[in-house]
Amino acid sequence: MATHPGARPARRLRPRRGARGGRRDAAAPPNVLLITVDTLRPDALGWIGGQNETPAIDRLAREGFAFPAAVAPVPLTLPSHTSLMTGLNPPRHGVRDNGQIVPATLTTLASRLREHGYHTAAFVSGFTLKSEFGLDHGFDHYDDHLAEGVEGWLERRAAETTAAALAHLQQAPEPWFLWVHYYDPHDPYAPPGAFVRPGPRGAYDGEVAYTDAAIARLRSGLEARAGHALITVFTSDHGESLGEHEENGHGVFIYDTTVVVPLVFHAPGRIDAGRGAWSPRLIDVAPTLLGLLGLPPLPDADGVALGPALAVRPPDPPPAYVESRMSSIAYGWAPLSGWREEGWKYIQAPRPELYDLRADPGESVNLYETESARARRMARQLRDAMPAATAASQSVEDPELLERLRALGYLGAGRREVAVPDDAPDPKDRSEERRLLEVAEGHLRAGEFERALRLFEEVLRREPDNRFANLRAGIAHLKAGDPEAAIPRLRHSVRLDPEQAESRFALADALSRTGRVDEAIEQWLETVRLQPRRVAGWANLGTLLARAAQPARAREALARAFALDPDHAGILASIVILDRSLGTAAETVAMLQATAAERGPEFRHHAALGLLLVGTGDMAEARPWLEQARPGQHGFAEARWQLAIILAYRGELEPARAALAEAIRADPRIRERAAAHPLTRTWTVRE
Repeated sequence: MATHPGARPARRLRPRRGARGGRRDAAAPPNVLLITVDTLRPDALGWIGGQNETPAIDRLAREGFAFPAAVAPVPLTLPSHTSLMTGLNPPRHGVRDNGQIVPATLTTLASRLREHGYHTAAFVSGFTLKSEFGLDHGFDHYDDHLAEGVEGWLERRAAETTAAALAHLQQAPEPWFLWVHYYDPHDPYAPPGAFVRPGPRGAYDGEVAYTDAAIARLRSGLEARAGHALITVFTSDHGESLGEHEENGHGVFIYDTTVVVPLVFHAPGRIDAGRGAWSPRLIDVAPTLLGLLGLPPLPDADGVALGPALAVRPPDPPPAYVESRMSSIAYGWAPLSGWREEGWKYIQAPRPELYDLRADPGESVNLYETESARARRMARQLRDAMPAATAASQSVEDPELLERLRALGYLGAGRREVAVPDDAPDPKDRSEERRLLEVAEGHLRAGEFERALRLFEEVLRREPDNRFANLRAGIAHLKAGDPEAAIPRLRHSVRLDPEQAESRFALADALSRTGRVDEAIEQWLETVRLQPRRVAGWANLGTLLARAAQPARAREALARAFALDPDHAGILASIVILDRSLGTAAETVAMLQATAAERGPEFRHHAALGLLLVGTGDMAEARPWLEQARPGQHGFAEARWQLAIILAYRGELEPARAALAEAIRADPRIRERAAAHPLTRTWTVRE
């Protein structure tokens, strides 16, 4: 089974008896499909808004039990999906922003299902869900191959995600849990031309329609398979503001435009079709699924199994906690928290807000002063419900990682929280600054660095400690080819928030480019402390340690990078170079042999392994690896040349001539070496 680079290969599980073909076994555990569509407004669906055609999703809602307005706990992709998978609110699981790390200690829906015999697979389509951020915990196979975009804007289109998921299921054992995540409705909105809809939000609605078509293909492909019964859950991580409340996008505010999402449970024979007239929470999804399957609940979850509530309106629907820490983490403004109970929402902010959602669904009339008693009661409920953070989203508490970093020269003091001051501005009062930053970010993405810098600097004249403006101004200088100018901005960004991995990465990059090797190493160490599965961080650390004449430490860092990305030929080549000075070729041979055993047909370094074995003098062991080398592999030409010599020495002249011909076609310079070698100099080699 082919696996994209970056995907976690599936465990080779033996299919259970009766799992393939034939009649469905009513007693067999059902397969489970979870579909999440990123950044999905409920009113973009036909069955809710009535304006956009989404027939596949509409059919699912019609046949299942559907909620038009479930509540997401946070309008950001990684934190909200973490809540979906754990049944925990963000203060409990610790992931408050994209780019943080999901603690490996959490029990997830995937890990619980795997414990009970499910094959678990995920196909995600946006950078913020890459495996390096930790949400792959519990999955046998985690495909995060993202083919489009650059840097943190990488994504995969819905059609490709569907194709990858269906291909995987051709060989997956049953029962399986499949999570398919579609990213298309996320900014930038660029649907294929046939899906563009009319009106000012036509591009966004078109992205939703395009995703619906991909979901139609996914469901059609699954319905064509024989096997176990299927439970399907459809939902989103958060909504999208299209200008409401002076917000374009999502992340800062917690109005319903960004925290209300559709939710559908589809389980024929288990759940009757219907429509929910109340608002469950995303944290209720995992407990509900486990309840439907008769499996043990997640430990100490904030969410509840809906059970009978899927058929009737509960007398006392549980209130929902919502938050946004993007305003504080990214900008240094006041954080926002909210308490949403049926019909009302309270938002804790420097200027608090209270809304009657039934009379004012657009949240335009703040009733905080006129409904003061209700506001005080809901504020008290919010305060009592907010736990202290019980999980650190970063991995700095990991003793093994810290010990490894200290061995590489890490002298940091560990986690350093930076609180937002009590007088931090209300995000509502920073609409002009947000507008300038949005425009500046657009220029930065378009490569218009000078225009971006002018706007970032305008914000910094107003707010010298704006975290986002400092970071992005530094990155704009870097991209414009001026790392020296970037350093002051990035140093200030690190001072403002030492736990911001992107600031550390950018500063390390700027210091590396300007030759400040020791300072750069310090920042690369902090980067991998914060994001220990970031390949580029470890690779750059190894490169700098080698430049600092610390080859043993450099090799250790590069080996860590290679373990995270065993397809990366450049990292392996750097390790081999260090082997020459350290005499550690045997260690690299053992590393590659273990990698080959683990990855099987996905192994990509036959040439390198064969050449290393040639270097150790073990020609017999080298030969099969040299024979398996393929064009495109690093060292292919040299591998064919060495194979030709081995074969010629053994008297296998025709195979030797064929190997030499391949070597010369791949690298014509080998002809000269062949002409000088005693075993091959008398041959006539035709290309």
